[in-house]
Amino acid sequence: MSATDLTCTECHDEGTRIVSKQAQFHRSQHGSGGAYVRGGSASCAGCHGSEGAEARIEAGLVPRDEAVEGIINVSPYTCRTCHDIHTTYTEDDFSLTGDSAPAPMGVTASSFDGGAGNLCASCHQIRNELPVAVDGVIEFTTTRFGTHYGVEAQMLLGEGGLMVTGSPSEHYEKVDDTCVGCHMGENRDHTWVPDVDNCVSCHDDLESFDSRGVQTEIQELLVEAKALLVANGIMTEENRSIPGAYPEEVVSSMWNFMFVYSDSSDGVHNPDYAKALLEYVIENLG
Repeated sequence: MSATDLTCTECHDEGTRIVSKQAQFHRSQHGSGGAYVRGGSASCAGCHGSEGAEARIEAGLVPRDEAVEGIINVSPYTCRTCHDIHTTYTEDDFSLTGDSAPAPMGVTASSFDGGAGNLCASCHQIRNELPVAVDGVIEFTTTRFGTHYGVEAQMLLGEGGLMVTGSPSEHYEKVDDTCVGCHMGENRDHTWVPDVDNCVSCHDDLESFDSRGVQTEIQELLVEAKALLVANGIMTEENRSIPGAYPEEVVSSMWNFMFVYSDSSDGVHNPDYAKALLEYVIENLG
């Protein structure tokens, strides 16, 4: 039997396709750092660590589903986390974990249907429960109140904020494969660092991500909103919450601020919704 008779050579050939993707991956935040160790906890294993994330996504569960268990000897992300590696020993093994099925949103009870970007949305969504007011007051005991980091899916969908109604952004509705289209491009760059060149098919004159001054405006609103939250005594300069009982509009304001802050795009993912969330803070606390 010659090498040409083996299906392995569909992937493992004399080219550098796999090596180059691995090199890109190891430069990414997904492929470096120690966040995967949080996968030992049941509340984090659905996204942090390879074993829990892969199993949960294949099962179509939300990140903090009660069926998710902490992983003993948890592993960092590898190719196998997101791809069906060595299941058929053909190029089909590059198919995505979960087969790009729409990703359920745990907190907002909706779904993200954005092609290959569904895999990204399986983790990049709000994981903390929405706060509930009792007689107009919300009490919390944590110094980490607010949305978890990486809430891009719901920002794109225009949902998940408090007291503010949004709608899906054009980046959700018009970009092929949503997250993948912008963050990986046609070459499927595995650093996931967005490139302006991936945007010019829609924004032909774009020179930076600050299109029409969106990022500048949102950055200024974030500064103004943060100052008001600190002045109201609910948040520190380090964006940590101060435990206590607060009026619903004050807590909602911090939630909305943390939502925009944790999205990390400075409004690019959904300019109108990000602006509305921060304007709520300023109008209610200013």
